[in-house]
Amino acid sequence: MAAVLVKGQNAGLEPGEVVLAVRGGVAADLSALLVTAAGTVRSDADFVFFNQPQAPGVRWNGAALEVSPGAVPAKIAQIRAVITASTDGETFGGAAAPVATVADRAGNVLYEYVIEGLDRESVVIALELYRRGEQWKVRAVGQGYAGGFAELVTDHGVTVDDEPAAIAQPDVRTVPGEAALSFDKRQRLDLRKREVAKVLIEKSAFGTRARVVLVIDKTGSMQKLYRGGTVHRVVERMIPVATQLDDDGTLEAYLYALSFAKLPDITVAGGEQWAQTYLHLTGTHDGIDYDRLGGRNDELPIMRAVIDTLAGSAAPTLVLFFTDGGFAKRREIAALMREAAHLPAFWQFIGLGKANFGVLRTLDELDGRVVDNAGFFALDDIDRVDDAELYRRLLGEFPDWLRAARSAGIVRS
Repeated sequence: MAAVLVKGQNAGLEPGEVVLAVRGGVAADLSALLVTAAGTVRSDADFVFFNQPQAPGVRWNGAALEVSPGAVPAKIAQIRAVITASTDGETFGGAAAPVATVADRAGNVLYEYVIEGLDRESVVIALELYRRGEQWKVRAVGQGYAGGFAELVTDHGVTVDDEPAAIAQPDVRTVPGEAALSFDKRQRLDLRKREVAKVLIEKSAFGTRARVVLVIDKTGSMQKLYRGGTVHRVVERMIPVATQLDDDGTLEAYLYALSFAKLPDITVAGGEQWAQTYLHLTGTHDGIDYDRLGGRNDELPIMRAVIDTLAGSAAPTLVLFFTDGGFAKRREIAALMREAAHLPAFWQFIGLGKANFGVLRTLDELDGRVVDNAGFFALDDIDRVDDAELYRRLLGEFPDWLRAARSAGIVRS
């Protein structure tokens, strides 16, 4: 049984890796600051979070912090686990108290700390691991920062720029709606935009303008991915792609099963509210009967619908198609992809989880196409793939298709 800590209490840790996590309360992001005896980081590299998921001895895995004390540099005196409310404007005082846990590698919870007494704080140092001679110990901290994320990291020596206009560098495009985001969310968006821009620059496609279409599987087998928030995070990570490619920085969006629904476009400022409104498997939302869309998948209707939007256009389109499998109609889908090869769209299929993706795995071998107009990769757990790798795979083939499509006269922009 886990030992219960109270605020300020400390306890010893046995040698070996431990996992720090937080459950309950409001939805929160987890990060870590590796600080010296002076209470500051040595450099920004000592800040571990979603876009910089690793430092010596500490790894962010999307849901928790994995700490190997023996691998932590000698100059690091403390590792501070920080929770930040994920929703703009939300505070930890508005819900049940979060519970911070320390577990061993096998998942056995060693310590629990209920972080009580929070009010208007949106950022809290939950726990810290610290050295005491040769031993590592854990302390229940529960220190909140009402001033938010920027105040926290600045206090610990992380370099930030609190001028919103300075966040976007000259080589990264800014679109309407970004100013409405909180500082934390602008910072996160900017980091992701930079990773998108890096791929486009490396592929000699920076400055390209393309319509971006997002298609998301809504079948029953996706239930775990919806319930756990994976699909919501996918949408959040696709928005930066649109900011760097689409004329107005928006994503056109569809959900599909046996049939499909065309949804309102996703904007930078409205992305979170869009996800809450439309990412469901059942029920009626904004007048859309989700049950009528079905619980199994048939890709042909949604693919035909997207293809029909391309008629008469010569401007490029990038289709980002997320699914957990079930592409059984091999012959019909192959025929559609051959037809679509004459149209100005590149189809990037992304498989979520371990499944049978059928014809998608053989797209590169599909003959009878004027240009190679599709790519596919599968990810067992997309939340464990950092932004740099995700965008590299997501956008790696699109520039090659664009050059081939221009040479073939399919694209004229």
